[in-house]
Amino acid sequence: MSEHEDITGDAAGEGHGAPELPGRRDAIRVIGLAPIFAALGWDTAGVERATRFVAELPAAADAAYVPKFFTAREWRTVRMLADYVIPRDDRSGSATDAKAPEFVDFMMLDETTGDNGRLAMRGGLAWLDTESRHRFGTSFVGATDAQHRLILDDIAWPKKATPAMSTGVAFFNRFRDSIASAFYSSAMGWKDLQYVGNTFNPNWNGCPEAATSKLGVSYAEYDAALAAQRGS
Repeated sequence: MSEHEDITGDAAGEGHGAPELPGRRDAIRVIGLAPIFAALGWDTAGVERATRFVAELPAAADAAYVPKFFTAREWRTVRMLADYVIPRDDRSGSATDAKAPEFVDFMMLDETTGDNGRLAMRGGLAWLDTESRHRFGTSFVGATDAQHRLILDDIAWPKKATPAMSTGVAFFNRFRDSIASAFYSSAMGWKDLQYVGNTFNPNWNGCPEAATSKLGVSYAEYDAALAAQRGS
């Protein structure tokens, strides 16, 4: 993993390294959030509660937040790992800037998150520390950036991971989806996507011909079918 590479690819993604992967924002545009919410066991009502909760938190970056689910030790790991998933760049802030960890902390205790989800999160964080101690003699937080990336390289890409890393892979997939969902549910995430809602676009000229040809459809066929339907 290079110094500036992000690792937001979807859990089932192939993950062959930075050159073959879309940017984290393009990936999220494609996969959408609804399937991720469902996979995490979160429903719309729970996500809305978490979104309101985060929106009401103090805006100051240094405002103290005491997690309700995570221990102080886990919280340090969660915040560090979250910014590996979505780092700050020239377009927007990082996962912690968007208070994605606070969102996830809320959801861990929300009624839509089951005990299995809580155990998986807590167990995964413990696995990360154990793996770091085994390799480098220190916790994940205590390891260097290069050491972090060595571990993450082994668990971020499911199809490249060895069976020995299966626990870490399962944890990181779920953690990554949680942070991505939190980030793109925030005001910062919506701005990052340049989402403007149901807004009229006077310059829309339809789907490009190359795309319709690839799909085997055409506007002429659509117009003909529509005319036939109206005439019937």
